[in-house]
Amino acid sequence: MVSKRLLSAAACLAALAAASAAAAAAPLASHRAAYDISLIDPDSPSLGSTQAPVAASGMIAYEFRGSACDGYTSSFRQRTEMERSEGVPVTMDVSATSFEAGDGASMRFKIDTTGVRDAPPVAGTATRGADDDLKVELTEPAEKTIDFGRDVLFPTQHVERLIQAARDGGGVAQARVYDGSDTGAKIYATMAVIGKEARKPSEDASSAAALESVRRWPVVVSYFNEESKDSAPEYTLSYDLYENGVSGSLKLDYGSFALRARLKTLEILPVTACAK
Repeated sequence: MVSKRLLSAAACLAALAAASAAAAAAPLASHRAAYDISLIDPDSPSLGSTQAPVAASGMIAYEFRGSACDGYTSSFRQRTEMERSEGVPVTMDVSATSFEAGDGASMRFKIDTTGVRDAPPVAGTATRGADDDLKVELTEPAEKTIDFGRDVLFPTQHVERLIQAARDGGGVAQARVYDGSDTGAKIYATMAVIGKEARKPSEDASSAAALESVRRWPVVVSYFNEESKDSAPEYTLSYDLYENGVSGSLKLDYGSFALRARLKTLEILPVTACAK
């Protein structure tokens, strides 16, 4: 169960990272980023379950490139090693690639996972019709067509709303989001709380000087399984949303335990401007 939740969050994190730069104000920040993963508060009494980790380490490597005219490509890899109080250690490795059209009309995605039982590769294309209906055609784990109806956002569109809400002063934003995670057949009902623009020096500035003068807002996004009656989110993602599209250090809260992904390195890549 722990591994399954990690897998869903990893896929969503990949989609979120891809979306952020697409939504930011020009110039878009094509970039490479690396994050170190660690367990938050491993001695917490809330970790009573023998399945909850007592130690965790790992890394996230991410690259984003693109423009509003050519679309956006991203590659993401997360490797997480966890030790539990009972049982053998668990190592999960998730690799994800995606392409999202600049106008939000379509998205291609592929997610490969090792170390998680019953986690087949997921691949497909999501297309928005003229009536705004979202249709997903999966090629893996099996050929399947799913119609999710209207009012479903791709990750880019979701983060566009978050950034606009942040510029407008923050608040609460709810949305149905499709990112291709799990088996590719899930919609997340999300609730985001966007804080006021941060004024204190960023903890990320020491590892990423390019972020020193960039506007940022604290964001907490909770992800709920739309088909579940459980009122608790599957996980919650907290991070600083930078206006240039970079995601700062992250906290991933799974309820019984939480992971921290600290921004280690950041490289801003050359930006290709859209043709006039």
